[in-house]
Amino acid sequence: MSSAEERTGTAVVETVETLGEPPKRADQVLAKRQRRVAYGLLAPGSIYLALAFVVPLIIVVITSLQSGGLLSGGYHFTWEFSNYTDAFSQYKAFYAKSLVYSGIATILCIALAYPMMYWIAFYAGRWKSTLFFLILIPFFVSFVIRTVQWKFILADDGLLLGPLKNIGVLPESFHVLATPTAVIAGITYNFLPFTALPLYVALERIDKRLVEAAKDLYASKFQAFRRVVLPLSFPGIFAAIILTFVPATGDYVNSSVLGSAKTTMIGQIIQTKFLTEFAYPEAAALSVILMIGMLILALIYARLLGTEDAALAAGTAG
Repeated sequence: MSSAEERTGTAVVETVETLGEPPKRADQVLAKRQRRVAYGLLAPGSIYLALAFVVPLIIVVITSLQSGGLLSGGYHFTWEFSNYTDAFSQYKAFYAKSLVYSGIATILCIALAYPMMYWIAFYAGRWKSTLFFLILIPFFVSFVIRTVQWKFILADDGLLLGPLKNIGVLPESFHVLATPTAVIAGITYNFLPFTALPLYVALERIDKRLVEAAKDLYASKFQAFRRVVLPLSFPGIFAAIILTFVPATGDYVNSSVLGSAKTTMIGQIIQTKFLTEFAYPEAAALSVILMIGMLILALIYARLLGTEDAALAAGTAG
C-alpha cells in the first residue's frame, strides 16, 4: 500500500472517529441531565422526609439518653442507657398487651376487608369506585369523633346493647365498654381503611384472564381463588398487615375512650409520660423501644412472607 493510500485511510478513520464522538458526548450529557432531573424530583420528598422524620427521630433518640429533671436543673445528655432497661422492665406488660390487641385487630381487619375488596375488584364492575368510596366515607370524620361515637354505640343502654337488654336477649349486668373487646372493636373499625386500601390495589391489579385460565383447566372457583388470586394478593396482604398493625400498636385514643385502667396500652403510657408527667427521657425511651420492636417484627415478617417473589413462589408451589 502506498503512502498516499495510507494517509487516505488514516484520514477516513479519523473522520469516522470524529463523527462518532459528538453522539457519544451527547449521550453522556443527556444521561447527566436525566440524573439531575431525577435528583431534582427526589429532592422535595427527601427534604420533607429528613425534616419531618429523620430529624425528629434523632431528637427522640438523643432525648432518650438524657438524665435529670425539670425541677433539678433540666435534662442533660449523659448517655443514660438505663432509661431503656428501666422502661422495658417496668412496662413490658403494656407492650405485650398492645401487641395482642393490635394483632387481634389486624386479623379482624383482614377478615372483614378482604372479602369486601375481593367482591368489589372482581364483581362490582362499573360500580367499583362508587362502592369503594362509600366504604371510605365514614373515615372522613375525625378519628376522635368516630371513637367517641363507638362509646355511645357500645354503652350499656346504647343503640346496640339497649334493645337487646330490653327484649331479654342480654342480662342487665352485661357490658362491653371498659373491656378489651371494646378496645379491639374500636381499633378494628378505625384502622379498617389502612387494611382496605392496599388490599384493593393488589386485587385490582390481578389479571382476570388468569382466573379464567384456571377455570379452563378445570379448577373450581375455590381452587382458582386459592391457587391464583390469593398468592397474587400476598403483597397487598403484607402491606395491609404492616399499615394496620404498626400504627395500631401505638394507638392510645381507643384504649383511652373505650377502655379502662386494665386495658391501658403502651401508647397511653407514652402520652402520659410526655404530656402529663413531663418525663421526657423515659417517654422517649419507651417510644424508641416501640419503634425498634415494630421494625424488627416488620423485617421478620418481610423475610418470611413479605416479598412478592416469595409470595408467587409459595403460590406456585402450593
